[in-house]
Amino acid sequence: MKLLLTGAAGFIGFHTAQILLNRGDEVVGLDNLNDYYDVSLKEARLAQLKKFPNFRFVKMDVADREGVAALFKQEKFQRTIHLAAQAGVRYSIQNPLAYIDSNVVGFANILEGCRHNGVEHLVYASTSSVYGANTKMPFSVHQNVDHPLSFYAATKKANELMAHTYAHLYNLPVTGLRFFTVYGPWGRPDMALFLFTKNILADKPIDVFNYGNHRRDFTFVDDIAQGVVRAMDRPAQPNSEWNGDTPDPGTSQAPYRLYNIGNNAPVELMKYIECIETNLGKKAQKNLLPLQAGDVPDTFADVSDLVREVGYKPATPVEEGVRRFIEWYVGYYGK
Repeated sequence: MKLLLTGAAGFIGFHTAQILLNRGDEVVGLDNLNDYYDVSLKEARLAQLKKFPNFRFVKMDVADREGVAALFKQEKFQRTIHLAAQAGVRYSIQNPLAYIDSNVVGFANILEGCRHNGVEHLVYASTSSVYGANTKMPFSVHQNVDHPLSFYAATKKANELMAHTYAHLYNLPVTGLRFFTVYGPWGRPDMALFLFTKNILADKPIDVFNYGNHRRDFTFVDDIAQGVVRAMDRPAQPNSEWNGDTPDPGTSQAPYRLYNIGNNAPVELMKYIECIETNLGKKAQKNLLPLQAGDVPDTFADVSDLVREVGYKPATPVEEGVRRFIEWYVGYYGK
């Protein structure tokens, strides 16, 4: 297939592109290469992708309305995977307007491109952060999620609502994927595993929020990427049993689906840190701090819909995933 993959130089986009390219799909990768984190890391990921003859890179911001419209018109993509976004809970507290530009305006441009050019299926990234103030575990796509705790989460919830509207009005099949705490090789430098590893190796203390009492459904990036591709291969279908008297948030009478992609096995933050220490052969100096604004104490993904409808379940244990990240980190940075 000929695909548009936005956020191709990003962490998840890079791994997703590799799966698609290895199986023979033609991938046009779009990314603006912004400086939210180290651009050289994004360029290094891109250098790996450019080794594939069936990959082409387009440097563009999804907020560029005319540019995105022209790209869709010219390329006539069969399917689109939209992973480009301004990420990060903390940064959304400092700079919320960046999230409007990328996550709301940018997503609207992608929806319009799909609508006007006969795209068969749009798969887009949402986040476990949309569960916000919800406390019933495990988190299910069939729960109401109207209480986000960060502006990042609010923009991703907005994406889900925008996608539903396009599915309803224009019969555009759309699938939203709520990712749960992704980690692994080529990861983002602003995420915990990267920060912890870097500081432990440098004999600097690590900041451990909520006094280490977090539980996270850490999900290995290869599992996430495989889930994205599997979902893309299965265009969303209407739910004929959907009832407006008891509306199910995870499905619709329109071709609209939401899935969690998580490991379905929450891990205590302190155990996660122990895995890092074991693989580095060094103990961490811990700076215990209170819960950060916008954060949630625990995440736990119900992936039963993903297993039943997409035929996939993430399964990489955290011990294996952390080992593979540290192998990459030491090799890449020569530490």
